[in-house]
Amino acid sequence: MSQHFSRRSFALGLTALGTAAATYPLRAKAAGLRGQSKTLCFVGGYTKHGPPGGEGNGSGIAVFEMDKESGSLTQIATFTDIASPSFITLSKDRKFLYALSEIDDFNKAGDGCVTAFAVDTRTGTLAKLNAVSSGGAIPAHLSIHPSGKYLLVANYIGGSVSVLPIRKDGSLGQATDVVHNTGPRQPDRADDNPPGNFAISDHSGSHPHMIATDPSGRFVIADDAGLDRVYVWTLDLKSGKLVPAKTPYFDMKPGSAPRHFVFDHSGRIMYNLCEQNSKVDVCKFNPETGEISVIQNVSTVSSHFKGSTLAAEILISENGRHVYVSNRLGDSLAVFEVGRDGTLTLQDEVWMHADYGRAMMFDPSGNFLFCANQRSDAVTSFRVNKATGELTFTNHFTAVGSPTTFAFMNTDPEF
Repeated sequence: MSQHFSRRSFALGLTALGTAAATYPLRAKAAGLRGQSKTLCFVGGYTKHGPPGGEGNGSGIAVFEMDKESGSLTQIATFTDIASPSFITLSKDRKFLYALSEIDDFNKAGDGCVTAFAVDTRTGTLAKLNAVSSGGAIPAHLSIHPSGKYLLVANYIGGSVSVLPIRKDGSLGQATDVVHNTGPRQPDRADDNPPGNFAISDHSGSHPHMIATDPSGRFVIADDAGLDRVYVWTLDLKSGKLVPAKTPYFDMKPGSAPRHFVFDHSGRIMYNLCEQNSKVDVCKFNPETGEISVIQNVSTVSSHFKGSTLAAEILISENGRHVYVSNRLGDSLAVFEVGRDGTLTLQDEVWMHADYGRAMMFDPSGNFLFCANQRSDAVTSFRVNKATGELTFTNHFTAVGSPTTFAFMNTDPEF
């Protein structure tokens, strides 16, 4: 990995961003926009230095400005000194960005890594702080603990979750805890697949795919797509150690491959997306004990669908009235209406207009939904009707090599 964080490539990354930072305010001034906040979109994905067999066409972390009226994206910079940043996240104050590198050669142990960046909140310019081991091979997801003291990482191939301390300057320390999950071998496919689904998920061992807290911040939760389990811990904020909850894990349907989850605003309903059978498990979540129980299992594809599909991402609207899911292979976006009891009704199935949609994210206003389409090397966007949940394609395609992840921010006004 060290050769990919060379001084030369780091200089190239800074040069690209330095040029953008120098020229963009001039364009803004000419357009009469100085003193106004901009909406920036950071896009990461797979680069030539990627996971085995998963090399991509990306160059690093691309930075775009979003037109607030149309939703179109205009590229202003690319940070190139990073390998396969397939998942990124911003701190709440927008001062720091954290990006994992989905690789297995950062060190002699065969780990991936996480890179910390300082963010200029006026321009979006990135300045690299440091990079540390992710605590396992091929990390797939990271999130910031609500305390702001720790970064939580899911290492997919490493079969581990790790806790990285965040220093006062935003840089990262070495892991305070690395937990390896174990359990019985699960089938490669669930028995409730859509008809004709030949896609399989890797169940050869533990494969944590997401780690984040519940809305209260009391519990740390991880979806393990290899063991078909949802793990629950608390986090000791002094030691940075994960402590298993009274019920340490919840068994999902064998072969279903739980991938990503979201909560409703109450923190008592958890929507857990299963990759392999393209289903959402609607669960009751006890914010006092961390216990989970399923109350509904609903398909992310309509009843007429037949063929191979793998669900990828799940979002809930800001008003909590709609849930959205991306389906790879089937290339569709599922729109669900949320009932009073939290259960879901499939409302619409929308063509993604591209291939292999992975991450989805709303812009800060919630007026647009963006989809990263890995195999099409493009980002597509949809206008959101907040009242009805309806998605309308904007007809905007943004070229990005092998995109897989987003982060949005509103900048501080420049005066």
